[in-house]
Amino acid sequence: MKRLSLLLFSVCCGLSGFSQIQTPQPSPAAEVQQAVGLTEVSLKYSRPAMRGRVIFGDLVPFDKVWRTGANANSTISFSDDVKIDGQEIKAGTYAIFTRPGKDNWEVYFYSDTSNWGTPSSWDESKVAAKAMVNTQELNMPVESFTISIDAIHNNGATLGMAWDKTYVGVPFEVPTREKAMASIEGTMAGPSANAYFSAASYYYEEGLEMDKAKMWIDKAVEMNPDAFWMLRRQSLIYAKMGDSKGAIAAAKKSLAAAKKAGNADYVKMNEDSLREWGAM
Repeated sequence: MKRLSLLLFSVCCGLSGFSQIQTPQPSPAAEVQQAVGLTEVSLKYSRPAMRGRVIFGDLVPFDKVWRTGANANSTISFSDDVKIDGQEIKAGTYAIFTRPGKDNWEVYFYSDTSNWGTPSSWDESKVAAKAMVNTQELNMPVESFTISIDAIHNNGATLGMAWDKTYVGVPFEVPTREKAMASIEGTMAGPSANAYFSAASYYYEEGLEMDKAKMWIDKAVEMNPDAFWMLRRQSLIYAKMGDSKGAIAAAKKSLAAAKKAGNADYVKMNEDSLREWGAM
């Protein structure tokens, strides 16, 4: 029995050892993260190698849809809406499929990324954008299939694909100008009501300079006079500074706005404070 137990233990250890064996993948996975202007672009794909094979026109047939890599779908993700060959596609993740030709490729951005290889049934409605691009011959072969973000500039870049001596590039545009202008205009216009409210609230809660807290909360309320939560904070700041008349006036405004908005919590808080301050 003891020998049998030892034998079973040895078999289990052996099986456990086999389950932990690791070997290199023939088409290793790759990820690329790249900022293009103010847009984040990321790639996930697998990289098959040439290994002495003829690639385009043989391993990858001409004029047939190709998975564009190996294993799971090669994907590209955009953090903003972008334009590809004049077509706007929404922020999100897309599978990259191609139809390689001798002189040009058709490149598809496909909304379904769940396929292993090409879709079993091609759905044209899932093509978010497509572009026809010319091939370029490289001086030296690229051993491992490569997808890259090339020719980066403020307003766009090029999605590049290279293997063997073939390169294709798909330009795309990002909304840098719109985002930059919005940021500039927002900053130059000065702090928002929420920014003033947050600053005032922090100073109030930490017991810092109440004159500054009052100045900021007054600006917040001026910019958003129906915000019952801002009026509530204004009443508390006034009360803390000893201005009971101002605190009561602000609390009454907050109470009216909270009733109009149907916010029972702020109605109760304001009524409790008004009672405490002898105004109800």
